[in-house]
Amino acid sequence: MLITRRLEFDAGHRIPDHQSQCRHLHGHRYAIEITLGGDIIRQAGDPANGMVMDFSEIKDLARRHVVDLWDHAFLAWAGDQPVVDFLRSLPGHKTVLFDCVPTAENLAQTAFAILDGVYRDSYGNHLRLERLRLYETPNCWAEAIRP
Repeated sequence: MLITRRLEFDAGHRIPDHQSQCRHLHGHRYAIEITLGGDIIRQAGDPANGMVMDFSEIKDLARRHVVDLWDHAFLAWAGDQPVVDFLRSLPGHKTVLFDCVPTAENLAQTAFAILDGVYRDSYGNHLRLERLRLYETPNCWAEAIRP
């Protein structure tokens, strides 16, 4: 069985080597869809009876490990020195540095890597992260899929 939970967050970024407007500082209303696979729990009296995982717990774990950290932050490549220096000059600015350019593809891959271990077998029903879809806009997204 596959189940999916969607969450949204706002963040800024830039793609420094891009040839269009994306090289400028800008932001997005991102959406992240987390698809988990596992067996349906069949245990009378268990609060998760009939579920693969409680949707509220999927949300709580995603928020704790990714969404709350990235929400209203500037997502920057550590090698983008002018932007990193500027952001460091802003007292208390929420900045998340990555070892890669924060494209939708790289962010989806990073989020998948972070969340993969968080969900794995947490309910004792062979639970695992199967797909993570990150929408940069309503019409553009990247997916990280379990090989």
